[in-house]
Amino acid sequence: MPARTVAASTLLPVNGALAATLVVLLVVAAAVAAVFRLAPDASWRRAKDIAVAGVRAAVQLGAVSLVIGWVIQHGAALLAFLLLMCTVAARTAGRRITPDRSWVWAALPLVVPVTPTVGALVASGLLPLRGIALIPVTGILIGGALTATVLAGRRALDELATRNGEVEACLALGLLPHEARLEIARPAASDALLPGLDQTRTVGLVTLPGAFVGMLLGGASPVMAGAVQLFVLVALLAVQAIAVATTVELVARGRLHR
Repeated sequence: MPARTVAASTLLPVNGALAATLVVLLVVAAAVAAVFRLAPDASWRRAKDIAVAGVRAAVQLGAVSLVIGWVIQHGAALLAFLLLMCTVAARTAGRRITPDRSWVWAALPLVVPVTPTVGALVASGLLPLRGIALIPVTGILIGGALTATVLAGRRALDELATRNGEVEACLALGLLPHEARLEIARPAASDALLPGLDQTRTVGLVTLPGAFVGMLLGGASPVMAGAVQLFVLVALLAVQAIAVATTVELVARGRLHR
């Protein structure tokens, strides 16, 4: 048996015990959310969301596991898969921020930072133009941009709704609508950078992230694994900063609204 297979099975064996543990953990998460009413309206809605998210994750990862080996060997399928990733992320972010049709603008904070970053990495030769490398790196960057966009958008719009009087005061002082909304929304939206900052500050001390562990299981040296993880973290900081800035600008200009 190859060394990497032995290492992976030692880390997390795929068997009935794993399936049972996943079910128990999902039930615990949903039960806690239900008992403590961890929803904005103090309902049981978050418990249902957790259960659905867990089942969806299992189904989606199962499907991806079956098709990804074929996708990475075909150029057109690879591009279609990357486009699907971005589309799903845009809809998820947009619908989490606002229920109206302005959610489509949430695609911009994802595309603006991720596309040039991935393009520059491919052009520089740091990222091979192969699916086995392109899909996970692009997925990590889209995921980071998704989180930052949702947090920035929700915080900015919540702040504008709560402090509408201050926006009106800024307008009375002669500020343009864009400037007035920016003054109120920007400080709150900047909190969206905190998860990425904390992850980067504590890497190696609190957690060993997935890229690092995956490289080690694949047979890479600790130094190489550390270099790859550092690259991922710094790239995420850049992507998330651009995503937050773009989201705040969209909110300030009234593109993303409720």
